[in-house]
Amino acid sequence: MLISARAMQTALGILKPKLAEIGVEPMGKVVIGTVKGDLHDIGKNLVAMMLEGAGFEINDLGTDVTAEQFIEAVRSGGNIVGLSALLTTTIPSMEEAIKALETAGLRDQIKIIIGGAPVTSEYAQKIGADGYAPDASQAVTLAKSLMA
Repeated sequence: MLISARAMQTALGILKPKLAEIGVEPMGKVVIGTVKGDLHDIGKNLVAMMLEGAGFEINDLGTDVTAEQFIEAVRSGGNIVGLSALLTTTIPSMEEAIKALETAGLRDQIKIIIGGAPVTSEYAQKIGADGYAPDASQAVTLAKSLMA
C-alpha cells in the first residue's frame, strides 16, 4: 500500500504542472489533518493523495493539529475540512475542532468530513460533521458529493 501511495504521489507530481498548463481548475480546497494528540498519518496521507488525484487542492496540516490550526487554515481558504484520528483517545479532538470552528463563525462556510479506524457514521452525526468515510475511496466520493 505504501509503495502504491508513493507511486501515485510521483505521478501527481508529473500531472499537476500539465493540468495547470491547460487551465484545469481544482474542484475545491480541502484542509486536512490528524487531530490533536494523534501522530498517525498513513490514512490521512492516502485520503489527501486520493483527493488530490480527484482534482482537489490540498492543504495538509500534518499530525497533532489543534483546533486553532484548523481555524487558521480555513481562514486562508477551504471548502472542506477533513479530520482524521486513529487513536480512540483522540476522537474527542474532532468534536473540539468542530465546536471551535463554530465559535469562530466559520462552520457555515465549510463542510466537515471525518475518518479513521475508531470513527463511525454515528459518531460523525453526534458531533455535527457533514459526513464520514471509512476509506480513501469513499472520502473522495463524499467530498465530490459535498461540492455538488
